[in-house]
Amino acid sequence: MPHQPDASALPESPLVHVVYFEPRIPGNTGSAIRLAAVTGARLHLVEPLGFDLSEAKLKRAGLDYHDLAVMDVHPSLDAALDALPEARVFAFTTRATTRYTDVEYLPGDILLFGPEPTGLPPEALAHLRVTEELRIPMLPGRRSLNLTNAASIAVYEVWRQIGFAEGA
Repeated sequence: MPHQPDASALPESPLVHVVYFEPRIPGNTGSAIRLAAVTGARLHLVEPLGFDLSEAKLKRAGLDYHDLAVMDVHPSLDAALDALPEARVFAFTTRATTRYTDVEYLPGDILLFGPEPTGLPPEALAHLRVTEELRIPMLPGRRSLNLTNAASIAVYEVWRQIGFAEGA
């Protein structure tokens, strides 16, 4: 069930693809819609979702940005990745040794994030399409960042590396 806004309001091609694997919290997905709208990223959600897409918390967190972002819903991780066959896949996990800033990103790369309470499961991390596992540094003893905060950090690093193309 893709959401296709007015094409005249979108950049020519997505900056990056943000894939949320089985997201659970509607507010985080609403915030990701806003992130996609303000950066030109494309949001992909992998089912099952932990909420209904018409949920009020999702709409409230996305404010009036729903019509400025593109979001696709996929029945599985394979379906999401099959829709982007040429893209590199960077899986974000606290267990990775490579920092997200140590990668040279390309427009159209995939940034893959796991569900809020658990992160990406081993089978997602072991997917043949995963190019590399990445981490965002944190102070010792901290479990994880908020899902959309982590996605925002990564999306803005991609955008910074390509010179904030189309950004004002």
